Amino acid sequence: MNLAEVIGTIWATKKDPNMEGLKMQLIQPITTKHKKTGEPLIAVDTVGAGSGEIVFYVTAYEAVIPLQNQPALVDASIVGIVDRIEDTA
Repeated sequence: MNLAEVIGTIWATKKDPNMEGLKMQLIQPITTKHKKTGEPLIAVDTVGAGSGEIVFYVTAYEAVIPLQNQPALVDASIVGIVDRIEDTA
C-alpha cells in the first residue's frame, strides 16, 4: 500500500460500464513526512475520501480487488483513509 493526498476529483462523461457509480480522485503520492513523491495519478475511490485527506492506495492487479464490478479497467484504487501518522523515530 502507498500513501497519497487527495488533491482533486475527476469527472468523466463516459466511463467503462464496470466503473459506473465509482468516483475518481486525483491523488498526489507522499511520504510519511507528507513530502510529495512522484507524479499525481487518478485512483478510483472505494472509501468516500475527500479533498485534502491522506489515503492508502493500491496499484496494479490489487486495484481491482475492492471493486464489485469486475473486470474494471483500473490501475489504482483508494482503499483507506488515514487518521494519523505516528513517527516512531
